Amino acid sequence: MTLTLRNVEIDGRRGLDVRISDGRIAEIGVGLRGPREIDGRGGALIPGLCDHHIHLFGLAARAESVTLDQVAAATRSRPPGAWIRVLDYHESQAGELTRAELDALAPRHRLRVQHQTGSLWVFNSLALDALGEGDDPPGLERATGRLWRGDAWLRDRIGLSPPPLAPIGAQLAAYGITALTDASVTTDPGAAARLAEAHRSGALPQRLTLMSGGPLTAPADGAFAVGPVKVLLDDHSLPDFDDFVARVASARRQGRNVAVHCVTAAELAMTLAVFEAAGSQVGDRVEHGGVIPAEAVPVLQRLELTVVTQPVFIAERGDRYAAEVASGDQPDLYRCASLLAAGVPVAASSDAPYGSADPWAGIAAAVHRRSREGVRLGADERIDARRALGLYLDDPAAPGRRLRRVVVGAAADLCLLDAPLHEVLATPDARHVRATLIAGRVVHDR
Repeated sequence: MTLTLRNVEIDGRRGLDVRISDGRIAEIGVGLRGPREIDGRGGALIPGLCDHHIHLFGLAARAESVTLDQVAAATRSRPPGAWIRVLDYHESQAGELTRAELDALAPRHRLRVQHQTGSLWVFNSLALDALGEGDDPPGLERATGRLWRGDAWLRDRIGLSPPPLAPIGAQLAAYGITALTDASVTTDPGAAARLAEAHRSGALPQRLTLMSGGPLTAPADGAFAVGPVKVLLDDHSLPDFDDFVARVASARRQGRNVAVHCVTAAELAMTLAVFEAAGSQVGDRVEHGGVIPAEAVPVLQRLELTVVTQPVFIAERGDRYAAEVASGDQPDLYRCASLLAAGVPVAASSDAPYGSADPWAGIAAAVHRRSREGVRLGADERIDARRALGLYLDDPAAPGRRLRRVVVGAAADLCLLDAPLHEVLATPDARHVRATLIAGRVVHDR
């Protein structure tokens, strides 16, 4: 199957044609014609974007979830005993929640509330009863209804059917995204098989790379690639140092890199100390980099660690950061420009559903670093729009280190925009995405 994209802009050159054959770019030139054509109308043709850190099942479940202020409406529209899932809760909304507060909110429904960080669930009494007793994980506090880092246990206990993935596959394609790295530590062979099947069926057309907390094997048909071993840290219960070192050693025996969840300065400090002791290697990653003190930047560079960050959090959570984070510490939040200047590889991502899955919102946030109320955080960490776009264009196997380009021989994973690139980057917005192709197949056509 061949396809010709006519009259597109590539790397600033206008009026080019691109012939695609067998899923790859076969020729770039002028005056190319073919039996199947798309008129690019002068729009930029760029590599498809990659979200280097996303949680696919969580994002799919968002469609069936509500926010705390929507619970009352949900109780009126759902039958007694039904599950209600709340996402994006933070203490600034209603303080520290316990089962008692949730019982008052939903006395006849099974209510579970997930904290904005994704690390904590809170259940009301009916929900706890539905989970049964016995074989409780260490993070479950039945008296308060709180469960820390128990997603895999919870999924098994509830036994709900996985949410459909096709709607998010379509939405991500509309953003121009052609590759995804699922960063869930809970991914096991069963969850991986469901994602693989979603890819094979076309529900998730994007190329998939999966992290996991344990061993994982890629299928022979390439439905997903195996990414780093994920190590999840929590500031309030950091792991034993030797155990952390052993996890790194286990990843090396599997032939895999390591990706460590680092939101706080304490989590980052421990991570750097472990890599110093266990040894780091190119491809090891710091996820989030929520707080990176200035003195940690040269250490990241020396250890050759990649930082996979989320610029969009500055826009979405910036007002809270401005109110709660000491002014002297605010420059350490979600660094970008200083890392790049120091030679630290940096890639961008959404962390969806905990942040917006729209990469163009992330690009805009990396440029302006303003909160919703207009507060600017870390002005020195701003980067220009072209560099911000580049944070989403790296090979998913080498984020921050290998930029993909529209060249002959490359995979035809492409994003066609509706205007020249300099115009799009002047106002980054997903509405500029006109078409998305994966392996030469059109998966989104506006």
